[in-house]
Amino acid sequence: MLRPDRLPRFDRIPATGAAAQWVRWFWISQWDLPDGAESAQDVIGFPALNVVVEPSTVSVSGATTKLSTQVLTGSGWAVGALMRPAAVDWLAVEPAALVDQVVTTSLDAVARPVRTAMQQSGDAAAAAAAFSDALCGDASAPTADALLADRIVTLIESDSTVVAVDHVGAAVGVSARTVQRLTLRYTGLTPLTLIRRRRLHEAAERVRNDQSALADIAADTGFSDHAHLTREFSRVLGFTPSAYRATASTD
Repeated sequence: MLRPDRLPRFDRIPATGAAAQWVRWFWISQWDLPDGAESAQDVIGFPALNVVVEPSTVSVSGATTKLSTQVLTGSGWAVGALMRPAAVDWLAVEPAALVDQVVTTSLDAVARPVRTAMQQSGDAAAAAAAFSDALCGDASAPTADALLADRIVTLIESDSTVVAVDHVGAAVGVSARTVQRLTLRYTGLTPLTLIRRRRLHEAAERVRNDQSALADIAADTGFSDHAHLTREFSRVLGFTPSAYRATASTD
């Protein structure tokens, strides 16, 4: 989230127990804005699927390749789950077909208890627990390929020394071709795209919270130089690091 200070209320709750096979974390957004007011949030999405339960809909959103903006008005809530690659088989979707897309779906076994929790108490922890319990009762155990895809994605996102597909393959004990195949199958994106997204996430957080020179931030997060960082910001987000820093400091 590029402008977290604009959020009315947002809770992030890590998945635990059996649900952690399929979910990284649950996120719960609640808002009650005055008439005519709105809250806009720019997001650089994680390269993963999100399942989102709202009062009248359930949707699945795919990985994103560009900035997305959510505009909140009136009052409402959304309970989402950032899914691990292992959840792809349970959802029976093709992640490549969902890149930069949002589709409505029917997951009544999950939606019903989540909506009940939100309507009864509006408690984020209760909603996450309801989502977790329903998922554990509905999803089958992940396959070996799904679990390996999860290891691959986790490695790419957590290890800044991983800068090439060969590094990933060597770390998990498979060929670069297998890394390519499983990443595409379970995220819809290439491993190199995941590496670039990790760098962009790290750089955006540094630009917002750290007053170091942009050239230093670029070097620290894997970009070749300031110009490279600026090109990637402009390509994905539509604005430069300097412009982001200036607006983030005034939010």
